Parts: sequence; structure tokens; C-alpha cells
Amino acid sequence: MVTDPQTACFEAGIKFGTLYHQFAGTPVSPESARSLERAMEESIENQPYCESVSVDILGDALEAELADSTADYTELTGRFMEVEMRIGYEGVTVKTRMEMEDGYPLMKLVSVE
Repeated sequence: MVTDPQTACFEAGIKFGTLYHQFAGTPVSPESARSLERAMEESIENQPYCESVSVDILGDALEAELADSTADYTELTGRFMEVEMRIGYEGVTVKTRMEMEDGYPLMKLVSVE
């Protein structure tokens, strides 16, 4: 039998998979970053059990990437984002975070309450 905390953690994983794979590769510039953050947050908040999403596209990292480029934009990858989510399911709250670790965007459980 699957427990409520396990289901809540599963739901968090679904939301992270959706967020990352739906938006990875999206053209992004320092000028479009804020509107893309909002679009990502609002998209994921539509899903069941999602209580909140915070997407931070790292402007300094974008600007550094574009400093030596002739392009005005780059493609969105995990190295340009920090994401936090809160999922609620049957009285269980799961807090999660995505951040870079050793050059890879890791999605982690922060707490299950």
C-alpha cells in the first residue's frame, strides 16, 4: 500500500519532471528571464496538489554566458535556475529544491512534514 507521504513525494517528482523537461531549451535572455520565471511558476501551479512554486532564473549566470557571445539569448538549462516547490497531499507537505551540484541540476526533497 502506498502511503500519503510517498504519494506526496511522487507528486513532487512529477512536477519537477514537467517543469524541467517542458522548459529546458527555451530561449532566454536577461530581458525575458522574469516573464519566463512567471510562466514556469504558473504552469506548474496549475497541476494538482501544487501549493507553490518559486523559479529564479539566475541573471548573473545568463549575463556571464552571453558576455562572449554574438547572440542576445541562450537556451535555458538547469545551471541557470534555482527552483523550490511545496506540494500538499492529504495533510502531508513536501518541500523540494532544484539546484546545481557538481555541474548537474539535482532535484531534492528538503522535507516531508
